[in-house]
Amino acid sequence: MTAESYAAAVDLVARSAAAYVSGVPQSPADEGFFGPGSVTWTVSTDPGSPIAGLRALMMQALHPLAMAGVDQHSDWRRDPVGRLAATSAYLATITFGERATAERSAGQVRRIHEHVRGVDTITSRPYEASDPALLLWVHVALVESGMVAGRLFGTPLSAADSDRYVAEMVVAAELVGIPTAMIPSSQEELDRYIMRVRPDLRCTPAASESMAYLLDPPGLDEDVAEIWQDIRVGTIAALPDWAREMYGYDAPEPLTPNRQLEIRQALGVLDAVYLGEPGVLEARQRITLRVRAAQRR
Repeated sequence: MTAESYAAAVDLVARSAAAYVSGVPQSPADEGFFGPGSVTWTVSTDPGSPIAGLRALMMQALHPLAMAGVDQHSDWRRDPVGRLAATSAYLATITFGERATAERSAGQVRRIHEHVRGVDTITSRPYEASDPALLLWVHVALVESGMVAGRLFGTPLSAADSDRYVAEMVVAAELVGIPTAMIPSSQEELDRYIMRVRPDLRCTPAASESMAYLLDPPGLDEDVAEIWQDIRVGTIAALPDWAREMYGYDAPEPLTPNRQLEIRQALGVLDAVYLGEPGVLEARQRITLRVRAAQRR
């Protein structure tokens, strides 16, 4: 293990926490695109969120053109934690930030995407990161993963709230440049979309390498490594069978109620570590106060 990989692993929680804090405003001028009464806020603050995030990345990486853009144009090998932190900051800003701040952040992402293009060495197909078809896969993987992780390890959404969540998140897709007509706005539409895209998916060497790092980051101390193994199990169990088979992982152990409880407890311990980072508790309190104010209204 190199000194660089050890430092990145030790820094994982700290940098992710700082990114999260940066996206939660102290005195917002407005409620943003979703607001404290939204299902989006409920999903984003769910205890299963870490597994939702890892699952989303694993699903997104299975699109060879999306993964080629990341592999050829980002520094994830040199600074994988930095890339994760940037993604966390963006999602927190879009979810909890003021509209103007969210729009600026999305505009920066769109400008970056304009320069990300190339040819996938696996499929020999050209790609552009600004392609709405690629952006849509990334969006759908994120939305679906939030619902799946909540159902397995957090608070399940009702059918009505699932539809409402998918519909609310249409605006997040629009912000990065996806035409509204392309975006699923219900659970049924989302499921149909995933079925249509499945024939285009595969596990490329870049996807396998990057996801292996996420599931088994080097350099974790013994206590965190033990927690992370439960989260790893939960993430693989949350994948659909076809995605897990693409990665070559064995069928997971049965998710009995006791096993689900163990994974939830691991998530709780990780969250306690997260809350110990500077600013996180205060950011959580700001969110809670806004939710309570919305409930009173």
